[in-house]
Amino acid sequence: MPPVHNARSIQKWFVEIGVEELDWPTQSMLVCSVGMLLQVQNVDKPLYRGTYHCFQSIVRQESMFGLYKGIGSPMMGLTFINAIVFGVQGNAMRYLGHDTPMNQFLAGAAAGTIQCVICCPMELAKTRMQMQGTGEKKSKRKLYKNSLDCLARIYKREGLSGVNRGMVTTLIRETPGFGVYFLAYDVLTRSIGCEPDDPYMIPKLLFAGGMSGIASWLSTYPVDVIKSRLQADGVGGVYQYTSIADCVRQSVRREGLRVFTRGLTSTLLRAFPVNAATFATVTLVLLYAQGVEEGPKDCELGPPNTAHHTQLPQQTQASSL
Repeated sequence: MPPVHNARSIQKWFVEIGVEELDWPTQSMLVCSVGMLLQVQNVDKPLYRGTYHCFQSIVRQESMFGLYKGIGSPMMGLTFINAIVFGVQGNAMRYLGHDTPMNQFLAGAAAGTIQCVICCPMELAKTRMQMQGTGEKKSKRKLYKNSLDCLARIYKREGLSGVNRGMVTTLIRETPGFGVYFLAYDVLTRSIGCEPDDPYMIPKLLFAGGMSGIASWLSTYPVDVIKSRLQADGVGGVYQYTSIADCVRQSVRREGLRVFTRGLTSTLLRAFPVNAATFATVTLVLLYAQGVEEGPKDCELGPPNTAHHTQLPQQTQASSL
């Protein structure tokens, strides 16, 4: 992350990240809904046989709009999440002082932890909205009008603990997930190199960003399955799990260890292009804003006249990655 010297540069940084991040929810929701529904479906009476069948069934039963249920929550939250992530990661790197892979991991982990305050309620609303009217072209009874109404009703019924349902599993997923994310990007960019005048700089940025997203998801995906099940639990007023341990125990007993890979294909299909495009776009925008002549090498954008460069960070979805 580039150094922030004043309020104007802070504003420019947050606007660049926020505007860029507003674009990808509309694209990634196409497969995000598929992955979540595969994670939480009843194994005794499964609605979907796999990724393609799930996608096909949603379109056939609910039209294309069925793939975009719950998009309001990510659209509202992702700008704030990425602003928090980039700000915390950059300041953590400056505090640590040295741009090393381990410090990249620690700074990323710190950023991932703090953004959970917004990420958890956002994903709860998205999950509940996606579960609503599953398999129905026109839902006979809509419990929630939109994402805000969803959170308001949950708060009214269950209080603050209900809005933060799944917070522990979100923390367990996001803290190491973001650490791996920034670590992977740092290692990849140092290995392949991509100087501003490199004709293959953009393909290298796309590759590094995409692979970082995949590495992050693979490292924490089993936790994401449990988080989704806990947040989907209680839809219709019936609760199946009493705790994280109970959710893990019941899931493994009924479905075996393969339960931890449910929906993985659709998640990885989303992770590579989304994170590749995000990393490349942000890096190129910042290079343009700073001036290529001031940009350090190896895909890193850091302060001039220093011995250590601060790696450009980026989030994945949440969500977050």
